[in-house]
Amino acid sequence: MSTFQELGLNEELLKGISDLGFETPSEVQEKSIPILLNEETDLVALAQTGTGKTAAFGFPMLQKIDVSSRTTQGLILSPTRELCLQIANEMKAYGKHLKGLNVVAIYGGSSITDQAREVKRGAQIIVATPGRMKDMINRRLVDITKIQYSVLDEADEMLNMGFKEDITDILSGTPDDKNTWLFSATMPREVSVIAKKFMNNPQEITVGHKNESTSTVSHEYYMVNARDRYQALKRLADANPEIFSVIFCRTKRDTQKVAENLIEDGYSAGALHGDLSQNQRDIVMKQFRSRQIQMLVATDVAARGIDVDDITHVINYQLSDEIETYTHRSGRTGRAGKTGVSMVIVSKSEVRRLRSIERIINKKFELKEVPNGMEICEVQLMALANKIHKTEINEEIDAYLPAINELFEDATKDELIKKFFSVEFTRFFNYYQKAKNLNVTGGDSGRDGGRNSGRQSSGNGARYFINVGEKDGFDWMKLKDFLKEQLDLGRDDVFKVDCKETFSFFNTEKEQQEKVLAFFTDFKHNGRFVNVEITEDKPSRGGRDRGRSGGGGGRRRDGGSGGDRRRHGDKPRGDRRSRRSDDSGNKGDRRSGSGNSNNRSSRSDRDKSEFKTSHSRPTRSRRKD
Repeated sequence: MSTFQELGLNEELLKGISDLGFETPSEVQEKSIPILLNEETDLVALAQTGTGKTAAFGFPMLQKIDVSSRTTQGLILSPTRELCLQIANEMKAYGKHLKGLNVVAIYGGSSITDQAREVKRGAQIIVATPGRMKDMINRRLVDITKIQYSVLDEADEMLNMGFKEDITDILSGTPDDKNTWLFSATMPREVSVIAKKFMNNPQEITVGHKNESTSTVSHEYYMVNARDRYQALKRLADANPEIFSVIFCRTKRDTQKVAENLIEDGYSAGALHGDLSQNQRDIVMKQFRSRQIQMLVATDVAARGIDVDDITHVINYQLSDEIETYTHRSGRTGRAGKTGVSMVIVSKSEVRRLRSIERIINKKFELKEVPNGMEICEVQLMALANKIHKTEINEEIDAYLPAINELFEDATKDELIKKFFSVEFTRFFNYYQKAKNLNVTGGDSGRDGGRNSGRQSSGNGARYFINVGEKDGFDWMKLKDFLKEQLDLGRDDVFKVDCKETFSFFNTEKEQQEKVLAFFTDFKHNGRFVNVEITEDKPSRGGRDRGRSGGGGGRRRDGGSGGDRRRHGDKPRGDRRSRRSDDSGNKGDRRSGSGNSNNRSSRSDRDKSEFKTSHSRPTRSRRKD
C-alpha cells in the first residue's frame, strides 16, 4: 500500500495529515489522489460511505488552489447541513498549515448574512447545500463564475432528496472548462444523467463493486410480526449492552416516536430528523459523539452528516422506500477499518426486499433469532461481571469500608456475590421471565409486493370503504402510507389496500376499528371531507375479496335471481350524500365521493348491498392534533 508521501502531496498537507494521525491512505484515496493531482480531468468515484471520500477530493483541491487569492476557486456541494459542516471542518483540518486558507460552509438554518460576510472576506473554497447555494447565487451574494474545481459529494443522495434542478442551475453558472469530481456510494440513472451533462470524458474509479457494501460490515435480519417491531428493537439493544448505534426509520414522525419510547423505557436515546432546529440537531450530535446518547434514531436525510467512527451497530427499524439507501445506512458502521453490524427488523412480507438489497450490495443477509428473555438476562449479567472485573479500584472508598463490612459481616462470599449481581439480574429477569417468542417463520411472502403486507386477517379483520382514490393522487402504496401515518399504525397494520379511480378499500385488525372510525370523523384532506365506513369483507367466487373484485362501475349477474343489479362494491360511495353541519351551523349536503350521481340510496338499499355498513361511525368530534 502507498503512503501519503508517495501520492505526491506537498509538505503543508503532509503536516496536516500527521497532525490528524492518518498513517496510510484508504483505497479510494490511493486511487483518486494521484489522478486529481497530476491531471486536469473530470472524475467519477464510486465508493461506500465511510471509506474516506472527503480526503480523496479534499487533498487534491487544497493543493491545487491558490491560497494567496481571494477568488472562489473550489465549490463542494453536499446534501445536508451536517455533512456540509463536516466537510468544511475536515477541509480546514487538512489545510491547517496553508496560510491564508478560508473555507466557508453555506447551509440553511443559519444566518445568510453571516455566511455572505464570510464569503466576502475571500473564500477560496465554498462547501454548500444546494438549496442555500442557489439562494445566495440568486441574491448575488456569491460568485462562482471563476471556479476551477467543483465536487458533487454524495451525489446519489442529493438527487434522491430532489436537488436535481438546483444542482443543474448551480453548475450551469460555472465555467465550462472547470474540473468536476463526482463522488457517490451508488450510481443510479439520475447520477449518470448529471455526469453526462456536466462532465467531459470523466475517468471512473470504483472501490469494490458498484453499490457494494463494505467488507467490514456483516448483515443480519430478524423476522417478527409488524406489531412486535419495537419490542424486537429493545431486545436487540438489551442483548448488546455496549451498543453504540444508529437506528433508521422511514419518516420523521416514526423517528420521533421511537426515540421518545426508548427514552421513556430507560434507554439512552435521541432523535435526529428534519423537524429539529439546527441548534437542536447540533446538541443531539454533540451528545451522540460524546456517547451521552447510545442509540440515535434518525431519518436517512438527517443521518447523512453523521461522521462517527465507533458506531457498533446500524439497526434498520424500517427499510427505506429506496433500496439503494441501504448502502448508505450500513456505511455508518464498520468505518476506519473497524467492524460493524447492520441489523434489519422485517416482517414476512419484507423479506423479498432483502433479496433485492442482497443483489445490489453483493452481500448475503444472515437470518438470526431475536434473543429470548433468559438469553438477555445472561448477557446482561456477564456484561456487569466483566465491567466490575475491569473496574479500577478507587482508594477513596477505604473510608467507607468499615461500615460496609459491618453491614455484610454475616454474609458469605457466595451470598455477597449473589446479592450484588441480583440487583441487576432481577431487573431483567422480572421484565423478561414471561416474555413471548417474537420470532416468526417463513418469508418471501406477499405476491403483491406489500399490498396485503404480511398480516392476514384471521376473521377478526375490519374492512373499510374510503372515498379517495386514483383521482386524488393515490395508488395502493401511497394510500397505505397515508393511512399508516394518519392513524399512527405500523406499516403492516394496514393491509388489503385496493385503490380504485374515485374510492378505495383497506383492512385493519378488528381492534383498530374504533380508532379508524373515530379519526376519520369530520376529517379533511386537501380541503375535502374524507369518509370512511365499515364494509363486509365477503369472499367472491374465485377466492378474491369483494373489495378487490369490485369497483369497475360495470354490471355483473346476480348468482340466483338471474337479474342484474348494481352493487355498492362496484359503485363509488360518493353517490350517497351525508348530512353535515357547515361552519355556520346550518345543515347542508356534502358529497362524500366524486358526486357523479344525484340519486340517494335509501338505508334499506344499503343494507341489502354487498358492502353493508356494520358499524355506525362515532359522532364524537375528531381529536385535536
